[in-house]
Amino acid sequence: MRKQLVIAVIAFFAVAIVSRLSMAGNVNFLTEAELADGFEALFDGKSLDDGWKHGGNWKVEDGVITREGRGGSLVYEAKKIPDDFELRFHWKVAKGSNSGVYYRPGQYEYQILDNSVHADGKNPRTSAASLYFCMAPSHDATKPVGEWNDGRIVCKGTIIQHWLNGKKVIHFDYSDSKWAFNIDMLEKRGAKLPARGAKLSLQDHGDPVWYRAIKLRSLPADEKLDMKEVVPAKIADEVLEAERKKLEGIVNRQKK
Repeated sequence: MRKQLVIAVIAFFAVAIVSRLSMAGNVNFLTEAELADGFEALFDGKSLDDGWKHGGNWKVEDGVITREGRGGSLVYEAKKIPDDFELRFHWKVAKGSNSGVYYRPGQYEYQILDNSVHADGKNPRTSAASLYFCMAPSHDATKPVGEWNDGRIVCKGTIIQHWLNGKKVIHFDYSDSKWAFNIDMLEKRGAKLPARGAKLSLQDHGDPVWYRAIKLRSLPADEKLDMKEVVPAKIADEVLEAERKKLEGIVNRQKK
């Protein structure tokens, strides 16, 4: 009897250890540090049944969210994005792919892109990790196509930060008058600066794209941000002219 009990105890702890090691190797699970910081995993690596809504075009393969066919964006319906938050996610694209992560009402988009091939990569203000059609990242911090990138969005009050592969590439305070031009672009595209309470949305542009390790937390009121500013990448004159025409087209379509 005692021998059977010892075997049972050993088996129990063996299963527990294997399970813990499996969780540790699965990027969709929260680390101890993330748990301590208050993160919640929005994707369990198994299915999209828990909180996600889509038109049948998104699926899970080997612990990763990907898409095929038609059906539109993948939306997390279980809860809205907090007013002040940190969102972490991994993403990768195929050659020429385009997608995006939407996180506030209107057109707040963290651009997902193959900068090397897609036309949007010619303009830093529409390149990967940009606040699309508003603020350019400081530099191209993407990894080669087919490799995983580590994305991060931090918003608190009027501060918006985009991070890519451990580098802060955007630090945007929309209450600062020096960004008046960028704010005007964002508003013309459809964003409402004080609006909050959006649902997380992963954009479907019909291109191959992959997401995993999607984790969200509310930022405590007393938590201090990294306030070091970064300088947006410069945009060539000919690119600015093409951008102007594109914005004009957006505004005209909105009027209709």
